[in-house]
Amino acid sequence: MSSFNVRLVSLVSGGIDSPVAAYRMAMLGADVVLLHMDNRPHTDDRCIEKVKRIAERLRTVTGKDVPLYAAPHGGNQSIIKKSCDNSYQCVLCKGLMMHVAKEFAIRNNCSGIVMGDSLGQVASQTLRNIRSESSDLGFPVVRPLIGSDKLEIEATAKEIGTYELSILPESPCGALPLRPMTEAEPSKVLTLRSMMNFSEMVKDSADSAKRIQ
Repeated sequence: MSSFNVRLVSLVSGGIDSPVAAYRMAMLGADVVLLHMDNRPHTDDRCIEKVKRIAERLRTVTGKDVPLYAAPHGGNQSIIKKSCDNSYQCVLCKGLMMHVAKEFAIRNNCSGIVMGDSLGQVASQTLRNIRSESSDLGFPVVRPLIGSDKLEIEATAKEIGTYELSILPESPCGALPLRPMTEAEPSKVLTLRSMMNFSEMVKDSADSAKRIQ
């Protein structure tokens, strides 16, 4: 594979996909900075501990520094839940995370964002939702897993030793809607954001991002 010299912010959760996305970009030559959006109190402390172990594993398998930061996100989830159409919770959540990652990237001399999206795998990853989540982002987003199926991603995760960590138990997200939107409209996303102090929410999370490893 070809390599390149670029610094990227990789949004990383305790799931299977995002560590694989970060790994792939690191092995292509990117300097990867991990950013975890801390969803407490809508999840529990086990997620943070899991992400720390995943970051340690990524350092080992890539031979790179791979710093890990965390930014608060649980309060944002609560605001979305109170303010907006419940079916748009996941779309609004993910879009907000990407805007925080953009702000964090700019402050830390990073040129783009890495996402673990795999097309159609979950409700937030339909093509229309992906478009709606990032339509006004105005910043490069790299999705190295976009055409991969779950079995391919899991095979890589097992190969690099993150799979066993990603499947450790944790509390599910308490903000998940019963019927998540799968065909979001960008115009409605912008309208719903106007019902919140979206820019301030982004700034507050980016301001509070701390290196935890």
